[in-house]
Amino acid sequence: MRLVWLTSVVALLLLAVNTTDAKRKPKLEPATPYTPAWADARLRTITHRYNAKQTPEQNGAALKAAMQGLKPGTELVIEGGEYSIDSWFKLDLEATEKAPIRITAAETKKTKSGEEPVFAQVIITRPDAKQNLLNVGVDSPTRYVSLRGLEFTGGGHGIRLYDCENVWIDRCHIHHTGEVAISANTKDTAFLYITRNDIHDTAGTGEGMNLGANNGKVRMHDSVIALNHVHDIGGDKVSQGDGIEIKQGSYGNLIAENTVHDTAYPCIIAYGTGGEAPNIIERNVCWNSGDNVMQVQGEAIVRNNLLMNGKGAGFSSHDHQGKSINLTFVHNTIISSNRGAKFSSWNARDGMVFANNAVYSEGTALDFSGGSEGAVVAGNVILGGVSGVGRGYTQGRNLSDFTEVSWDAVKRNAAPSAKSALNNAADKEHLIETDINAEARKRNVVGCFEK
Repeated sequence: MRLVWLTSVVALLLLAVNTTDAKRKPKLEPATPYTPAWADARLRTITHRYNAKQTPEQNGAALKAAMQGLKPGTELVIEGGEYSIDSWFKLDLEATEKAPIRITAAETKKTKSGEEPVFAQVIITRPDAKQNLLNVGVDSPTRYVSLRGLEFTGGGHGIRLYDCENVWIDRCHIHHTGEVAISANTKDTAFLYITRNDIHDTAGTGEGMNLGANNGKVRMHDSVIALNHVHDIGGDKVSQGDGIEIKQGSYGNLIAENTVHDTAYPCIIAYGTGGEAPNIIERNVCWNSGDNVMQVQGEAIVRNNLLMNGKGAGFSSHDHQGKSINLTFVHNTIISSNRGAKFSSWNARDGMVFANNAVYSEGTALDFSGGSEGAVVAGNVILGGVSGVGRGYTQGRNLSDFTEVSWDAVKRNAAPSAKSALNNAADKEHLIETDINAEARKRNVVGCFEK
């Protein structure tokens, strides 16, 4: 079955506002599916009306009961309004692939096929952070349920996923939570789809998403985290704040085309998979981290990402809750006024590839402080110093190798300029077929952009 997804309003807004970004445009038919196969199932529709004569608390109680009573094959369409829920709110709904459950904000404008929907403002909130705003799959499995176009604000965790498989959170606005916005760190989860959400202003430990648990005690697998806008996470408000965090042992996940910026901790951090299928981290744009911009322990394919302006390194890889092994890092672009890329645990490790990357730094571009024996290093173009490796790179000129970028990430058009040192410099053995825009590579260009 051919899977088709609609473009993200968040992504479109970003492209409109960030005029200095390169031509990063979403595709109507990506190479990998970002929506579940059951997304377009025909369902019986129930409309939930907002009662303007009642308080937000009374409307919240009514909505809670309506959501908890849903049966397979049903779509609950919610009218706009503020729904305040001041009690423990769990949602245990088990549906099927042929008869899923969809909970969605009402659309305020009739759209044509392929157009982005316009939703009524459905605000689900609670008055304090003593409990999570929404808990899914607590006492029984939740399967084939989608939440679409809803706004969640307040509470402890915004949405906490327990025993969940085939749960889709799409186009939701999750913000000003007491802790993490979306968590899946209590029970194993699988086939989650977290797409096209706007997530910001978390508190507590402050992650935008916390997926899986430390040391593989809880794992997420075969899930899609794509097209989300995660921003203003942590900072001065809290001591932590990762944008998207994939814990040790979680495997076979796709983290793609997310825009993540202004985070206290790494914009994206992934540990290892414990010997399971690698995670794929591709086509993300990340900038302004109070730590490393991206950090990946191992057992992953990291490709076609743009990483800019971290107080640590643009990219870092080292032993954490497991060993750094089997990490392929290809066709990424790093622009960092501090360290470019740091590899502390790559010496004599299996399956380590660092190829066709553009790494521009005002300090040390490549830091293999633990050594680089056995690692494949090829076709990279760098600007800055080097430690622990003497092969696999050439020096670029300066930031004029890009169309329009700045060290502070205010300007982020990292497409190669006409006379760029990146042009025709890639190692052909490590070329990948497409770039950050899913456009075919034809000119052996180093970094995440073909043009």
